[in-house]
Amino acid sequence: MISTNIQAACQILNNNDLVAIPTETVYGLAANALNEKAVLKIFTLKKRPAYNPLIIHIGAIEDLDKWAKNIPEKAYLLAKTFWPGPLTLVLEKKAMVPNIITAGKNTVGIRMPNHPVTLSLLKQLNFPLAAPSANPFMSISPTTAVHVEDYFGHKLPMILEGGPCEKGIESTIIGFENGTPLLYRLGSISEETIEKICGPLGRVKTISKTPVAPGMLAKHYAPKTPVILTEKIGTHILDTYKGKKIGLLFYENTTYNNTAYTIEILSKNGSLEEAAKNLYATLHRLDGMKLDLIIIQKSPNHGLGKSINDRLERAAKK
Repeated sequence: MISTNIQAACQILNNNDLVAIPTETVYGLAANALNEKAVLKIFTLKKRPAYNPLIIHIGAIEDLDKWAKNIPEKAYLLAKTFWPGPLTLVLEKKAMVPNIITAGKNTVGIRMPNHPVTLSLLKQLNFPLAAPSANPFMSISPTTAVHVEDYFGHKLPMILEGGPCEKGIESTIIGFENGTPLLYRLGSISEETIEKICGPLGRVKTISKTPVAPGMLAKHYAPKTPVILTEKIGTHILDTYKGKKIGLLFYENTTYNNTAYTIEILSKNGSLEEAAKNLYATLHRLDGMKLDLIIIQKSPNHGLGKSINDRLERAAKK
């Protein structure tokens, strides 16, 4: 059920059930972060493996040290600069954070979302919310309430309507090693923007089956339709799949015009921000067309283009 009733959402969450919530990045599947039975419902509904940790959402910067300890100065600096906003900080957790949220690790991801509906909701609750993206494990993330409803329907008590997500891809995730910031996941704040505040970021290169943070698995964000990611969409690749029902996804406006293909464009004027905002909604649209294949042009590999390409590489992973 899609609703704008924040008080009803509070009641459902207080009863340790699930509500899908809007954020500026994607819609999240939320539960009382302090109740293990409620959090388990997230894993069950999403069919998410227990080794993949969740993010805690808080309603005020001042709440950060309620749930984390030994917080580096650069973490405070980043929080003051980007919160509320699409930045998740991975920090040493306090004992009251349930191990089910952290996959048994001693660190927890925390962020303060920048959406008026969810901030209002959080201010009316006396607990933070655990909330991964509101989609089945590895599927395309939802950026509208309808996307969530299409995934879960009556299995979910409420979807809190907040309109289309402004940013369109998940938060950037930063962790710390001896006070030095590490980039765990590219996201809606570019690597370059964060480095202007805290200096050079270390990179976590390995992707394992025991990720430190969400979104680090090799295959993720994937449509049901097979995906091919390429630098350029041209006859060299199209001829290979002649006779197939194909969708083409271009980063920016193109002169290519062939009615044999379904063509989508992320940003007609080449805006990386617009492309990021439109990415998942466009993939949802193409995935619903019963195509044999989606061929996608890479975005420019700088700024948010890196984040877009990161999502597409995981979507195309065999």
